[in-house]
Amino acid sequence: MNNKIKNIKKLIVKDSLELDCGKLIKNFSIAYETYGTLNKNKSNAILVFHALTGDQFVTNINPVTNREGWWATAVGPGKAIDTNKYFIICSNVLAGCMGSFGPGEINPETNELFGTTFPIITIKDMVKAQIYLLKYLGIEKLLSVAGGSMGGMQVLQFSSLYPDKTYSAIPIACSASHSAQNIALNELGRQAIMADPNWNKGNYFKTDLSPNKGLAVARMAAHITYLSKKGLQEKFGRKLQEKGSLKFSFDADFQIESYLRYQGSNFVDRFDANSYLYITRAMDYFDLEKQFNGNLSLAFKNTKTKFCVISFSSDWLYPTAENKEIVIALNACGANVSFVEVNSDKGHDSFLLNVPEFLKTLSEFLNSIYNEVSNEKRI
Repeated sequence: MNNKIKNIKKLIVKDSLELDCGKLIKNFSIAYETYGTLNKNKSNAILVFHALTGDQFVTNINPVTNREGWWATAVGPGKAIDTNKYFIICSNVLAGCMGSFGPGEINPETNELFGTTFPIITIKDMVKAQIYLLKYLGIEKLLSVAGGSMGGMQVLQFSSLYPDKTYSAIPIACSASHSAQNIALNELGRQAIMADPNWNKGNYFKTDLSPNKGLAVARMAAHITYLSKKGLQEKFGRKLQEKGSLKFSFDADFQIESYLRYQGSNFVDRFDANSYLYITRAMDYFDLEKQFNGNLSLAFKNTKTKFCVISFSSDWLYPTAENKEIVIALNACGANVSFVEVNSDKGHDSFLLNVPEFLKTLSEFLNSIYNEVSNEKRI
């Protein structure tokens, strides 16, 4: 994968960026991709933020994995986020493993890969780094920022840090801080990776071995949280992998077991174990309310950004109640906010799937913002 990563778009940021952990980084890379055409007024740009295991390849075929982009259901010509109308930007987050500055990069001070000597990254750090990309592209104000899950966290952080840099914001299936349950689930995944003897305290790059078993288990555990009980039952139930009786062994007797094993083994081919540790840590550290002394509404004080908060009825990872806390905070500071709970039995992953009500909500909200800005800018 590393050889292929060298051929993707990268911006090298020569400026220094002070991270939340107190360390400075400079001459760091931001790998990115764009879709569609930027109009003359540069007023049709949408910055999409990816989730934990995503990357900059939102739609079309990912040239590194040769798989379809992670949000191809929503982004593309004539789709909810229409690339015939909008200019889509997405970058791989700091600590990622698809070309951006992360633990798999060379530390210039040691001339070795960073591994776990890489500095701890936060959601705020990720967002601040992407401002350099907007400057490079010459975009002063975005039509919208959008993203689900960790992408939604970035939407909230961006909207708070840079209220004048976007007309609208679409945080999807997220929260303003991780619950104890979500921290626990992430810790389960991290411990699975670190318990793999091949992890070697994060120095697996010095050997020909990788902690693939630990990473696969982490992915399997996480993937369960992205689904719903009803969806799992309807799709798999207690169906056996092979017709007939049980094998009376620890092979994958049930279809759900085989499915999870497939998800785990597929994942290790495209993701880095150390990146998984760093990015889940960033999610756990995210607490927008704490940034404003326990008052979430202050995060959006005097904002003119229009928000559309979207949740899903069967999402137990980021339940509707947590999304509503964001809505309540926005209402408390007089922000322009709409809220939609989409009925779906597909769980947290609903934002990545073909859920018509969700896609319609996205499309209609963006169209309304586009029309308002078009009248203002007379595009």
